[in-house]
Amino acid sequence: MLLFVVRRLGAAIPVVIGITLIAFVLVHVVPGDPAKVILYGANASPEQIATLRQQLGLDDPLWRQYADFAVNLVHGNLGTSFLTQTPVSHELLSRAPSTLILTATSMLVAVLVGVPLGLVAGMRPGSVLDTVARWISFAGVAVPYFFLALLLVLLFSVKLHLLSAIDDGTAKSLVLPAVSLGWGYAAILTRLVRGRVIDELRSDYVKSARARGSGELRVLLRQVLRNSSVPAVTTIGLQFGNILTGAAITEVIFGRAGLGSFLATSITSKNIPVVQGAVVVIGIAYVVINLGVDLIVGAIDPRTRQEAAA
Repeated sequence: MLLFVVRRLGAAIPVVIGITLIAFVLVHVVPGDPAKVILYGANASPEQIATLRQQLGLDDPLWRQYADFAVNLVHGNLGTSFLTQTPVSHELLSRAPSTLILTATSMLVAVLVGVPLGLVAGMRPGSVLDTVARWISFAGVAVPYFFLALLLVLLFSVKLHLLSAIDDGTAKSLVLPAVSLGWGYAAILTRLVRGRVIDELRSDYVKSARARGSGELRVLLRQVLRNSSVPAVTTIGLQFGNILTGAAITEVIFGRAGLGSFLATSITSKNIPVVQGAVVVIGIAYVVINLGVDLIVGAIDPRTRQEAAA
């Protein structure tokens, strides 16, 4: 297991370096001058803009700016916001709980809907329940989550006045964003679990277990679920990272003060340290999640550890 962990950590290092490069390059490709944004453009003289650019280090060569960014990052310093002059880490930490709550709740929706629906459909392929599950999964995959969010707001907030469309800090205001973000991933899980359960039920070892007199519930719990869990856990981990990154648009739609909406406003204001810091933090979180999934899968199925060590 230790060798397995070391190999996974070694593979994650170049990924993190690549994330820092991508974050740095993308934020400098976006048009606009941070100094003009801070000084409100037309109200600032060229001398004031030039002075501020020098103070912010924007006149330095790009390689030097990246080197400073990388060195600070190694020391745990994400820089200082151009607009508020507060540490980027403090800005991100103050907004991270909202994003993490939305991400976890959306993932909970995906698992609670997708896994049971896939199990029921896989156990009775061709039945009415299977048909309903497949139609639900098709609809979930076909409808983008941001469009679903608008439909949910129109129905449950504007028409029925049952749920809030704007975040007010209550649990009710979390329902619509969590469902809209998690529903598509529930559809993916439904299709995956259904296919795996059908394959496992047709396998020779399941037929042998039934021939020995094992009941359907015992076969399902001890045989089918265990062997179907590896791809399901892998998919859940990957989708967790996707939900984390997809929370940005959802937060903007529902007015949630999270990392995603903060990143969107920082991009428009060309707040370079915040954009770089947010992208790096989200990217590292994605890498950590994938590493955790690898460890969980390795614990469930020892064959994966043996393949990684080979």
